[in-house]
Amino acid sequence: MPDSASIRRARPADAAAIAAVHAATWRSAYPGLLPAAYLAHLSEARLAAYYRRLLAERGGGMAMFVAVARGDSAAATGPVVGFSGCGHARHPRLAEGEIDTLYVLDDWRERGLGRRLLRAAGTHLAAVGCGSAMLWVLSDNPSRWFYQHLGGRAAAWDTTSVAGQGFRRTAMVWDPIGLLLSATAAADGA
Repeated sequence: MPDSASIRRARPADAAAIAAVHAATWRSAYPGLLPAAYLAHLSEARLAAYYRRLLAERGGGMAMFVAVARGDSAAATGPVVGFSGCGHARHPRLAEGEIDTLYVLDDWRERGLGRRLLRAAGTHLAAVGCGSAMLWVLSDNPSRWFYQHLGGRAAAWDTTSVAGQGFRRTAMVWDPIGLLLSATAAADGA
C-alpha cells in the first residue's frame, strides 16, 4: 500500500473517484446510523454525475480538494483516497464558510489526511474572505470527536432527512476561522 498522499484541487475528471470514496465511506461509517437499504443502494453512477456537475459549476468561493495516494515515487500518483468540499455557508447565521464534505477511506484514516483536507478547505475559505467556518455532522456519528479535538464547538442542532427519515445533526463551528487553521497546521508541518 502507498505510504502517503498529496492534496490537490479536484477536477471534473475526479468525479467518479470521488463518488467511489463517498459511497465506500458512507457504507463503512453509517451502518446502524442510516437505513441499511439506503446504504446498500447508493449509486456511484448517480454520485459521479452529481460530483461531475458540481465540479464543473464550482465558483463563487466554492472548492473541492482530493487526497491522492502516492506510490514509492513522489511522481507516481494513485487513486483518490479522500476529499473535502467547501464554500460560503448555507447557514450564514452560524458561520461565513461551510465545509460540506470530508471523507477519507478507512485504510487511509489515522494518517493525518482528514486534518490536511480540512486545512485545505479552511485555507480556501479564509482566502475567499470567510472569517469563520462550520460543518454539519450527524449527532450520533462517533467521528464527531475528530472535529471537537480540532477545536470545533457545537453551536446548533437540527434534523436532516435521509431516505425519508429524520436524523439529528450538530453544527460544529470555528469562530474565528484561525482556530481551525491553527488546529490543523500540524498536519501540514506548518
